[in-house]
Amino acid sequence: MTVEASVLGRTLRYRPITAHTPDGLAIAVQDHDRGGGGRDVLFVHGYSQSSLAWLKQVTGPLADRHRLVTYDLRGHGASDKPLDPSFYREPRRWADELAAVIDAAGLVSPVLVAWSYAGRVVLDYLAQRGCGAIGGLVKVASTSSGDRAMMGDGAAILRRLAEATELVEVIAAARALLAACTAVPPAPPELEFMLAYNMVVPPAVRLALVGRPVDYQAVLAGLSVPVMTVHGALDPINLPAMSEHTGSLAPGCRGIVYDRAGHMPFWEEAERFDADLDSFLRGLGATAASPPPRGASA
Repeated sequence: MTVEASVLGRTLRYRPITAHTPDGLAIAVQDHDRGGGGRDVLFVHGYSQSSLAWLKQVTGPLADRHRLVTYDLRGHGASDKPLDPSFYREPRRWADELAAVIDAAGLVSPVLVAWSYAGRVVLDYLAQRGCGAIGGLVKVASTSSGDRAMMGDGAAILRRLAEATELVEVIAAARALLAACTAVPPAPPELEFMLAYNMVVPPAVRLALVGRPVDYQAVLAGLSVPVMTVHGALDPINLPAMSEHTGSLAPGCRGIVYDRAGHMPFWEEAERFDADLDSFLRGLGATAASPPPRGASA
């Protein structure tokens, strides 16, 4: 089965896969493989977002060079959305989820590209599973510390969205978050698109995601794969200091800052981001060809 749709003037085409977690959840995975070879790349989205945040990457030339796979975090997008907070509070569950996605998609030594909150998800995975199954890590404006000095004024909007329960409050807070994500406001069709997938996330899930401990120094210091950070200089949510913190701990980390971008450099400067990511991927060398995905098609 192949899903095809026109989104913001782009043709989105992927093969849906369902990954099953040890705690009983069905996770929606999207395989955008065009048969171009290259590296396996797994994109992990941020808080209250969805796999659709990577639209420009999976519909652009980067997808002709590498096998790109996205997925919806638990509680987001088309994945299962349990309301019990325990499904979101335990690092092991996040680690098991990411491992289930890698296995279901049949990814071989994938490079993990983690945006914002996904920085926590991939570090939970690495803390629990180590680096043995991955080929590299790219952290995009992503969380690696709970130090408030590394967070900007926009972080308060995340808390506002997390605590909103009335629909009118949720909509207003989601709009405010999206406005804070980019240095230049997105065009109305883009804002409408982003708002739609933000609204799919239940309020109880957003609340459960925030406030859990953040302690990843040992994990970052122990990384044995190539690491790159990409950050927008104008990011008001996670300040560039967050990526600097990552780079100070991760051995050999390469850091890139986009002077005119905010919290979504991959959206705001997609061509540059794709070129930087492609350069990173090519620098890793080739891997064995990926086997056919083992997940059940949705």
